Amino acid sequence: MISLSKLIFSKGNVGLLTAMIVSAASLYAPLANASAIYKVVDEKTGQVTFTDRPQNYEQQADKQVTQTSVMTRNDTLNSSNNSNTSGQSSSTAQAASTETTITPDADSSTVKTAVNYQLTITEPSEERAYRRPAQNIAVNVQVKPSLQAGDNVSIYLDGNEVAQGLSASIPTVDILPGSHSITAAVTNEKGKTLQQVARTIYVIQNNTTLQDNKRKAEQLLAYQNLSLYQKLLLKLRQSD
Repeated sequence: MISLSKLIFSKGNVGLLTAMIVSAASLYAPLANASAIYKVVDEKTGQVTFTDRPQNYEQQADKQVTQTSVMTRNDTLNSSNNSNTSGQSSSTAQAASTETTITPDADSSTVKTAVNYQLTITEPSEERAYRRPAQNIAVNVQVKPSLQAGDNVSIYLDGNEVAQGLSASIPTVDILPGSHSITAAVTNEKGKTLQQVARTIYVIQNNTTLQDNKRKAEQLLAYQNLSLYQKLLLKLRQSD
């Protein structure tokens, strides 16, 4: 008569053996489902066909049948799942990298160091008087160091811009007699004044020129009032 302990041990062995068989069956299930794939080449047309039923083509003389290493559907699914998992991991890593990327402030790369310009009006070098309308006011400006990109020099007469650059020639014909201000200023691209310098000049009426012009105008009017005979006689006298 078999003892109770031996019976329990025997039943335990049967259970363990059953579990091992089930596990092994699950591991080798894909191999059982896998089937060989064959490559069929039509020697006349060169057409290639893949099939798991080579017997359908082996009896045809113009068909060359060879076994290939093409994956079966189960293997393909497993490979696809692994690829998808890898792709998802890569995408996740890339997304995480993108989220932690810090973009520098664009303005930080365009910050310019402020320059302390030295601005001088070299002409006129001092207070000076100009005769109206015979003389023009010549203005020359010197700036150190050289202007940075975006900065420029403008020249003003009584607060009105008359030129951009380091020189200008200002006619006095339309300037009233009296004192006037010549100003040179350095401004940046935003219109902010960085440095400026001013000079006072004087415009006086050229009385001699006015008298000459008045005399010429009177002579022209008198000539126009002469008769034709008088004009011809005047020309003959001038020619003599």
